[in-house]
Amino acid sequence: MNLDWCLEQLYEGKLLPAETIRALCFKLKELLVKESNVVHISTPVTVVGDIHGQFHDLLEIFHIGGPLPSTNYVFLGDYVDRGLYSVETITLLITLKLRYPSRIHLIRGNHESRQITQSYGFYTECLNKFGEGSQVWQYFTDLFDYLVLACIIDDTIFCVHGGLSPNIQSIDQIRIIDRIREIPHDGAMADLVWSDPEDDRNEFTSSQFKVSPRGAGYTFGRAIVDKFFSINGVTKMLRAHQLCNEGYQDYFGGKVTTVWSAPNYCYRCGNKASILELYSPTDFYFNVFDEAPENKLLTDPMLNDKTLHSFFDEEDGMSSAQFDVFSDEHQTKYAQKRQIDYFL
Repeated sequence: MNLDWCLEQLYEGKLLPAETIRALCFKLKELLVKESNVVHISTPVTVVGDIHGQFHDLLEIFHIGGPLPSTNYVFLGDYVDRGLYSVETITLLITLKLRYPSRIHLIRGNHESRQITQSYGFYTECLNKFGEGSQVWQYFTDLFDYLVLACIIDDTIFCVHGGLSPNIQSIDQIRIIDRIREIPHDGAMADLVWSDPEDDRNEFTSSQFKVSPRGAGYTFGRAIVDKFFSINGVTKMLRAHQLCNEGYQDYFGGKVTTVWSAPNYCYRCGNKASILELYSPTDFYFNVFDEAPENKLLTDPMLNDKTLHSFFDEEDGMSSAQFDVFSDEHQTKYAQKRQIDYFL
């Protein structure tokens, strides 16, 4: 397999043949199965948050952060769903992982899941781009089972997609999780990809885990973070999973930081994005950026966003042919639903 040819096609925004995608996924599973649930890497490294199928913004990240292999990258998950180019996004990332395996690290997010991708766009996108009989979605979602759950940078910075779990006190407990499966509805593995820090704008945060309003995972406060840090000898936690208007957000005096890398999320939220360039545990820079120029061509996301069909097909039993984005009923339902869906 000629990976350089694949990369050339992908950087031009072209789809690879389904059979090539099958081969790429198979080869990457062979590589990932040898990786621990928790990988150790060293600075300098650039940390990237949610991408959500915004392919042109991924290219912008490589433009401002530097190309592989000169820059070492950690991606914190949520590569697919919502954006229009999830197939191109995940195909480029897995090809880069095969081409430069020690220079790019892919952590699993809550959207790297069969159940979630059937509801939030990726499944529908695969069918639209490869046909009803295509198995491309299955190739990708089978691969997702092999993605690592966390990484540690310089033995002091803990990186995960979502957050902490009442079932995990020690990082060693993450190492023994059976990760090669669909993300379960609850338990330690689910918590790692679904949990969030509490809003610390109030003076006090809870010393106990609280059930998350997302319906999966938990929220956690400063005391829980301090205990986890003390047990594991880490000093900072990096995670993604939550939209940040300025591209990043600190919690608990900077002990926990959310990195968000999808600017103008869903082509309509108007937020900035960032990547975190780490030179050492105490020397870092948030490289904040706006959406790629190509995204501005998507002038009417209500008409262009194929993920809208999946928002209604699953719940309403409605075929794509019956779906009318102009109807008052569906405009109202979409406006109500998207306020919740943006944050899942």
